Amino acid sequence: QVQLVESGGGLVQAGGSLRLSCAASGSIRSINHMGWYRQAPGNQRELVARITSGGSTNYADSVKGRFTVSRDNAKNTVYLQMNSLKPEDTAVYYCNAVLRTYPIGSSYREYWGQGTQVTVSS
Repeated sequence: QVQLVESGGGLVQAGGSLRLSCAASGSIRSINHMGWYRQAPGNQRELVARITSGGSTNYADSVKGRFTVSRDNAKNTVYLQMNSLKPEDTAVYYCNAVLRTYPIGSSYREYWGQGTQVTVSS
């Protein structure tokens, strides 16, 4: 069974920084891409940033230049460094991973973390 465990959320003032972490554990054979989504009250879940196993990244326009996604493949962990935070960044942030498990022959599947709250005060 695969688990994605997030940490690092919290309350911060506008202009501040937070770093989110997400570690994937379980019988993991390989991970394709990992990333972060967020959902604010009344809104749909949206992509924030994503990184492939090769290190290619893509970001939502609203966070470009402020957020940086990175990963440690050896630790099956993805990070999101969030700088210059704005009140509109307030949301529940979800870790996402597309991976395959053992045994050999299993297909890639999508997994989600439980979410971590990020609140930015003005």
